Amino acid sequence: MENWLGLADRRVLVAGAGGIGEACAEAFASVGARVVVADIDESRLAEHENAIPADFSTAAGCEDAVRQTVDALGGIDILLHAVGVNHRVPVLDTDDDDWQRTLDVNLSSAFRLGKAAGKHMVDAGWGRQVYCSSVSGLLAHPDHGPYAASKGGINQMMRVMAREWAPHGVTVNAIAPGYTETDLTKAHLDKPGVREHYTSLVPAGRLGRVNDLTGSVLFLASDRASFITGHVLYVDGGRTLV
Repeated sequence: MENWLGLADRRVLVAGAGGIGEACAEAFASVGARVVVADIDESRLAEHENAIPADFSTAAGCEDAVRQTVDALGGIDILLHAVGVNHRVPVLDTDDDDWQRTLDVNLSSAFRLGKAAGKHMVDAGWGRQVYCSSVSGLLAHPDHGPYAASKGGINQMMRVMAREWAPHGVTVNAIAPGYTETDLTKAHLDKPGVREHYTSLVPAGRLGRVNDLTGSVLFLASDRASFITGHVLYVDGGRTLV
């Protein structure tokens, strides 16, 4: 069925052009959406027709990315937040700078982008926001203190946004991947025994791939998910079951 998801010509900002963001940007484009991709790493933007260099660790950078998207597309219907960093050390070895940077990049950027995009969506009476959370927002992985806090914060923040904006036709949800093969995880997974260890924790018997996540994102951004809001969808091969 053509345009079954109702995403043709929807105006999308994908914040974060890494593995998950890139795969989702391509998926949105494949169903006819109009997509702007933003990232601080300009080398990631070369393959995208509508690309915005953006520093999501600052309020100005987040607000400017939304403004440029609105200028380029004539509005914004969908926001995908796929921005994240991780600094894997025990809590006792985590200094204030690492804590603050992780929260600024992961959580504050979600708040600032969501707020800036939400103003346009509430005024328009329609909108979809999808945030990339993580199973770390639920599970207590060691060496993930700031990262887990940022993802747990995203989960609750988007629930409040969902509650406030539901009367205005705006839904706000999150996907929570399990361990997924991306640029963010590659160096850690390549350490001896690490990939095998994490794989052993997944009932599906493998780690995630970025293309495992695109269907969930498209669905939550679609007309078909109009009555789903404030929900964290775990896309983890069963990781949170064990």
